[in-house]
Amino acid sequence: MKKFVSSILSVIFFLLSIHLIAQDSLNKDLVSHQQEKNQIAHSKQIYDSDFNETTPLTFNSYFLLLGANLNQEFTKPFHMRKKDWRNFGFFAGGIVAAGFADKPIQKAALNLRQQNSGLNSVSKLISNMGGIYEVGAIAGLGAYGYIFKNEKLKTTTLLATQSYITAAALSTVLKFLSGRTRPSFYNENVEAEPRFTGPFNQSVRDYNGKKVNSSFPSGHTTVAFAVATVYASEYSNTVAVPLIAYTMASLIGISRITENMHWATDVLAGAAIGFLSGKQAVKNYHRFAKFKNKEIKKDQLTFTLSYTYGHIQPGVVLHFR
Repeated sequence: MKKFVSSILSVIFFLLSIHLIAQDSLNKDLVSHQQEKNQIAHSKQIYDSDFNETTPLTFNSYFLLLGANLNQEFTKPFHMRKKDWRNFGFFAGGIVAAGFADKPIQKAALNLRQQNSGLNSVSKLISNMGGIYEVGAIAGLGAYGYIFKNEKLKTTTLLATQSYITAAALSTVLKFLSGRTRPSFYNENVEAEPRFTGPFNQSVRDYNGKKVNSSFPSGHTTVAFAVATVYASEYSNTVAVPLIAYTMASLIGISRITENMHWATDVLAGAAIGFLSGKQAVKNYHRFAKFKNKEIKKDQLTFTLSYTYGHIQPGVVLHFR
């Protein structure tokens, strides 16, 4: 029991770090626009109006934001305050409590599979949607946005890829640290145990001699919620989008349990990581758009040409502060 609690607390420490990212605020006034750009990830006031469909992600800005996302995820544990530790305690306690339901849920899922032959094929299909099929879906949405010049869909899809990458990165680290055995690790004649073996036992083989990676957290669920949260957030005014996005992500998570590949707490943790990573990607972009809009509003003098009634007319546009 002590080993279970200590292992789960160590991995949940990194999971909570994402939750606390969104609570950062500026500690001092920014004295220049360059400093503002360097502090994109630390501004707290974000409004829907900060999103600007005419603020596209360029090659440089895409990787600027991606780097900010990764930096926040992996450095936050070193900057936790008293309030952060309190939140961590509540969150970790909830996960530990949920861990006691892992075995009963796993057994119930196996019984359900045995009693419903049609569930196997459906479960497998849905589970695959959280892997390579999801990459194809993202690529398809991105292609649609570029072909039909839908700037918001293009930007949202790029944000979804950022969320996918950052969530997958954190999930990979947590898998390495936890070294948790999968339900499928055990022979059907042996009762499965959700054991945490730690970061130094990564060459684990199942009862068939096949190498398996750690079960905690569920990678499929993590990236599914990471992508779903971005689309649900950016299209929150369209009820169908969040409903479809979160329903599909939830079904993918459930399928990982019915496929006997993950414990329930693996899926729960993956959903939390994905959700918070998606929110982080969206908020960082809104901060970026906010600062870009400030940049445009500075005093600028630009020249334009227009063609009216057969004549070319020059024009001058002055942007005031």
